[in-house]
Amino acid sequence: MPRYPISFSTLGCPKWPWRKVLDEAARLGYAGIELRGLEGEIDLTKRAEFGATAIAASVKDLRALDLVVTDLGASTRLHEPDPRALATQMDEARRFIDLAHRLGAPWVRVFPDRFVPNESREVTIARIGGNLAELGWFARGSGVGVLVESHGEFTDSASLEAMMKAAGQVPGVGLVWDTHHTVSVGKERPTDTWARLGRWVHHTHIKDSTPGEKEVTYVLTGEGTIGVRDVVMALAAGGYKGYYGFEWEKQWHPDIAEPEIAFPHYAETMTRWLAEAGVAPRP
Repeated sequence: MPRYPISFSTLGCPKWPWRKVLDEAARLGYAGIELRGLEGEIDLTKRAEFGATAIAASVKDLRALDLVVTDLGASTRLHEPDPRALATQMDEARRFIDLAHRLGAPWVRVFPDRFVPNESREVTIARIGGNLAELGWFARGSGVGVLVESHGEFTDSASLEAMMKAAGQVPGVGLVWDTHHTVSVGKERPTDTWARLGRWVHHTHIKDSTPGEKEVTYVLTGEGTIGVRDVVMALAAGGYKGYYGFEWEKQWHPDIAEPEIAFPHYAETMTRWLAEAGVAPRP
């Protein structure tokens, strides 16, 4: 069966052990996996599968099933104004970059997160951009890049564009476009977001939802109001070459559908839409 460039985040299967993650990804036709914790442990550097004595076997497991790790999802927050808090955050990002290098994963995801109270937006954005650049320089030569996500209070193209410009021309830094956030919170059309940010986008997070009184309810792909098909068409038309990553947040929202339902549904739906958009299966 041809595999299109689709992946899922392990946020969606927080009870699955490593081998089940791999076996299900291959069985369902996924080409990649985004590692965001395993069996409830979010700090991947603490998992035995990725320790010094086991990581070679884990890489072998991936290759045997023709799977790739698209990226590692760190929890690093780049907005932190307190030097001690920021040092802890940056240390985590560096540990994840080192792990990504050993796994052969091309990217580590980090967060911009928040605007700082009583501080101008410009100062916060400049700090985030500078910290992103610092991580990019740290990763240089490792085969790993660092991507900041449209997340938290940074879900509009103007802020994200300013952040990327603040990072400068550092090689290997870019964006994870959480397409849900820019539509549901940023109130942007996917084509407009891509037009402004597409040059920096190397990975995507895709999910669907319906609005509620206080927060959205996540639903199966294509059954909500986000317009995920429009997102896919905007990416394909824009020449996007990365993975279409399913971020099913079962870890944070235990009441949503089980991965045994959501993962095959996403694979089937995205395969149909990607074929329609003229996106080729992965070689």
